[in-house]
Amino acid sequence: MSTRGTVLHSHGPGQQLKADELEFVAGPGETLVEMRLAGVTAQDRSTLAGKQPSMPFVPGSEGTGVVVTSSSLEPGTSVVVRGEGVGVTRSGVWGRYAVVPDAAVHRLPSSLEPGVALALLTQALTAHTAVRRVAQVLTGETVVVTGVTSLVGRLCAVAARSAGAARVIGLVGLDDFADATAGLVDQIVRVDGLGQVGRELPWCDAAIDTLGGPVTSGVLGHLAPGGRIALLGYKAGEFTTLDLHQLIGRDLRVLPVNVQRTTPAADAVGQALADIAPASWRADYDVVPADRVADVLDRQAGRVLLDLSVL
Repeated sequence: MSTRGTVLHSHGPGQQLKADELEFVAGPGETLVEMRLAGVTAQDRSTLAGKQPSMPFVPGSEGTGVVVTSSSLEPGTSVVVRGEGVGVTRSGVWGRYAVVPDAAVHRLPSSLEPGVALALLTQALTAHTAVRRVAQVLTGETVVVTGVTSLVGRLCAVAARSAGAARVIGLVGLDDFADATAGLVDQIVRVDGLGQVGRELPWCDAAIDTLGGPVTSGVLGHLAPGGRIALLGYKAGEFTTLDLHQLIGRDLRVLPVNVQRTTPAADAVGQALADIAPASWRADYDVVPADRVADVLDRQAGRVLLDLSVL
């Protein structure tokens, strides 16, 4: 099956994009997707700066749409497209249609709005990496998430539950509002102004630490033998104190989360979306017509999505 549609072509380094009409045919191992929304990412800006592999080139490394033809999914399936070099080493999704590898197509959970899924995708993948790849949370474990009122913290809490954690504990500051964590955690524990962890924090099997500083050393004191802490951020400070006696004596592991150096698993996008699907999410983003993409390429603040249905 083939179809025709408009794409945004880059004919050289820079932000000048031209609308062209192409014919799309999905070959073996490929999926034809009718695109609806696409993100404007740092990767897309880098590609447009002159790193595209050939000319002309269709940018766009992530988006949402509906399957037209595929060997792996039924026509009409709502999907997220990301990965497998799409928009980086091969043509991307800034167009009315896109032909992409089957492995770059991920089913969109019905409970997630397409725009919300795109706006949260990067943070959801970060949470997925921290919880499932680095901390390797297991069924039945008790997990503490520090800074759980932040977006990434809440995503980590939901991912931990999805990974099978029996109990999820959220660590927050004295002045933080914990209302946003309702239903996501089983217990809230406060830390004082110096980042000291209270005694009410029970023994935990694993920790996802988004705060760093003195909070890290405090949480380490509550990890059970064989426990591990995945370090995701350092909002509370770049330095911490490690008690080598307890680190060695209880066989604890301190594991940095470096998303750039972690090779994503084949199902990472689908798993990350499935992890966050059970919770209700809101996301801030702007939607602009795709033909106005040049107006927003330099915008550094806020998430921008392109409406591809107007092409």
